[in-house]
Amino acid sequence: MQRTVLEGVGSYLPKRIVTNDELATRIDTSDAWIRERTGIGQRHIAAAHETATFMGAEAARRALAAAGASADSVDAVIVATSTPDQGFPATAVSIQAAIGMTRGFAFDLSAACSGFVYGVSVADAMIRAGQCRSALVIGTEVYSRILNWEDRGTCVLFGDGAGAVLLRAGTGEDDRGVISTHIHSDGRYGDILFIDGATGQDDRPQHLVMNGREVFRHAVSKLAGAVDEALAANDLTQADIDWLVPHQANRRIIDAMGKRLGLAPEQVVVTVDRHANTSAASIPLALDEAVRDGRIRRGHLVLIEALGGGLTWGSALIRF
Repeated sequence: MQRTVLEGVGSYLPKRIVTNDELATRIDTSDAWIRERTGIGQRHIAAAHETATFMGAEAARRALAAAGASADSVDAVIVATSTPDQGFPATAVSIQAAIGMTRGFAFDLSAACSGFVYGVSVADAMIRAGQCRSALVIGTEVYSRILNWEDRGTCVLFGDGAGAVLLRAGTGEDDRGVISTHIHSDGRYGDILFIDGATGQDDRPQHLVMNGREVFRHAVSKLAGAVDEALAANDLTQADIDWLVPHQANRRIIDAMGKRLGLAPEQVVVTVDRHANTSAASIPLALDEAVRDGRIRRGHLVLIEALGGGLTWGSALIRF
């Protein structure tokens, strides 16, 4: 069966690193308090020039280089972001221009922390349908610009960064590629994780608001369901999974999912300790790290999963 093959991965992290200890000089918190509850030790914070477009374009260039491809060979750019540089044009269109791509099409999608999984699902469907033969799927986020830096319950959790993958139509000569994707949403729970304020609504600043306890409760159950769905759809078992690359939101959620799948700790890719929660960028950032350091190799079966505001959630199985 012809599949959508993942040909290259790339990422970008801002130069500035902010540790828990540095945050503790500004708000009522401590390194121990943050680590115990989240597993986070530091995060990258974007400088003025490190916009969603800038970081996404850098990650895209690195994904193209890893695949040995050029921008003019790409048909589509799909960007998952909750922090676009402007209302329009889309960040994807700006990235398209930045990398020198003058053909095809580009658009953004908004699914919060599940955005990358949604992006892979959309790109896979479009490639299978013949609407394009290749697509860059990019997650790029600048959450530092929508945080309330006086709210220790949220500002310690997030960081900035970007990650990208190049997907292409496969030749059908092997079993590599996107095996299946599974995406869901339930708008009844939109009030437990959202950005307060909207363009033209009033003068309120746009700040992220989260009910952490409720998000945690839904994350474990809904992610477990999406994982079971992916395995059942393909007649696979937990033992078939080589790597879990989860959304990097909270170490407790990550550990819970790894244990539920019966995976050894070393089979779960974890970057939350160094990146914090980079929303739609977190999975491709983690993927890139694990591919570059040699953990994820040709033939490995990788499961990705995420939950975000909406609520949105989903999973995908990819054979590298």
